Amino acid sequence: KMTVKAVKMPCTTPNVYTKVPDGGWGWTIAFAFFFVEALTYGIIKSFGVFFNDLMESFDETNSRISWIISICVFVQTFTAPLSTVLSNRFGHRFVVMAGGVLISTGMVTASFARTVVDMYVTIGVISGLGYCLSFLPTVTILSQYFDKRRSLVTAVASTGECFAVFSFAPAITALKEQIGWRYSLLSVGVLQLSIVICGSLLRPIVIKEQEEVKAQPPEEPTETKYMLENEQTRTSIESIDSGVEITTSPSNVPGNTKAEPKSEEPKEHVQILVETNSTPPEPKTKLLDFSVMRDYSFICYAFFGLFATLGFFAPSLYIIPLSLSLGIGKDHSAYILSAMAIAEVFGRISAGWVLNKKPIRKIYIELICVVLLSVALFAFPFASEFWGLMTCSIFFGFMLGTVAGTHIPLLAEDDVVGIAKMSSAAGVYVFIQSLAGLAGPPLAGVLVDTTQNYSSAFYSCAAGMVLGAVFLSLVRPCKAGLCHRQQQRAEESAAEAVPDLPDDFIEMDIGKAENSGKGCDGV
Repeated sequence: KMTVKAVKMPCTTPNVYTKVPDGGWGWTIAFAFFFVEALTYGIIKSFGVFFNDLMESFDETNSRISWIISICVFVQTFTAPLSTVLSNRFGHRFVVMAGGVLISTGMVTASFARTVVDMYVTIGVISGLGYCLSFLPTVTILSQYFDKRRSLVTAVASTGECFAVFSFAPAITALKEQIGWRYSLLSVGVLQLSIVICGSLLRPIVIKEQEEVKAQPPEEPTETKYMLENEQTRTSIESIDSGVEITTSPSNVPGNTKAEPKSEEPKEHVQILVETNSTPPEPKTKLLDFSVMRDYSFICYAFFGLFATLGFFAPSLYIIPLSLSLGIGKDHSAYILSAMAIAEVFGRISAGWVLNKKPIRKIYIELICVVLLSVALFAFPFASEFWGLMTCSIFFGFMLGTVAGTHIPLLAEDDVVGIAKMSSAAGVYVFIQSLAGLAGPPLAGVLVDTTQNYSSAFYSCAAGMVLGAVFLSLVRPCKAGLCHRQQQRAEESAAEAVPDLPDDFIEMDIGKAENSGKGCDGV
């Protein structure tokens, strides 16, 4: 039965559970994660509405404007290990609140930028660091509050990003017509300050497994009886069942004038058992555990994230310029981006619902979704009018939702690293993604400038997604091979750990004890 220890200050002290609660305060964490998603990735994906305005104001090319989001995504992912270290050192709440302040500061300052380099520093570096400090600790602590419902809850909570794109893209477009892009960007920065409130809700969780210990009967099994070779010598044998060293009674030791009565022995033994089983020494938590880099399955999964990131952000940035190049109006272009966001909502919820079913090999479901996402990216260049582009956007949005909402929570599955190493693995995983986050949008921008065709940007994204699918398909085989090798090493170690004692050592001493007992009875 699960129990919760009573605490005095519910929003500042940790929740202590005997097992993963699969609810409780976790629902509040999910609520906070919904808005953190909306105000981080939702804003990043909606940034495409400022794309043409920035090109006209700063008189820059596609590739140079693309570096704004590219640097932002790079800093966000590159500093992921720093986010993990700070969260383990100072707690998730403080780190997320500090991230919210950085995001708002960067966005507000960017509204006064005079050159594109100013945007690189304000949105790219300052806000990018804030995005990392806000997003990663939130999704990590949410995964700790859920076990059986983890996939579904995380998928539903991550739809905040989709609702943000759906609502922010048309709203910002309309706001720009009234007050201009600078004041619109200023309004977005002020709105992002509410991440601080979401961070204040992130109450830490502590899982302490406890085992009920029942008092043992005074009679001990024959295998754990202690012996007296003579009246001056004391011998002890470790108990096989409890792991507690059982010694002779103090009353049998000569010279001990403060011997306790014999009737107190069972109570003393029970007390030792409780302390041994219920309060084990807590291991020291590492700020960042790089041992996951020795796991071949994690390495393959990290390469999947590296290449798949190429297809995450570029389509959202280039869908509006692509639609404008096809002669579609600004209002209809914003509707295409909103339709993509709505489809992504259904994709995230559907993926969470499917992955919540058991038994199911979640890594294979993820692989199928990545393959279909590659197909969606290849389909964009074949669209030539509004409805064709709308169809491709809906299909892409749905498949993007199935992957984007699950690829980080899947780190907690045993096929990758497991929940125990999820925090460190998430930091290293997102750090590895930083290279693709830095190179993806500018690479697409260079291809567009070279070919004068926006379709080339989607081809580069599709190629990266295909490579990601190849590495994802290797995760499960690598994990199965690693477990098999570990089992073999464990068996070999167990075989070598046999003590060099005579086979009849215990039986000989026990036989002496029985003979001694019979002699005493005869007397």
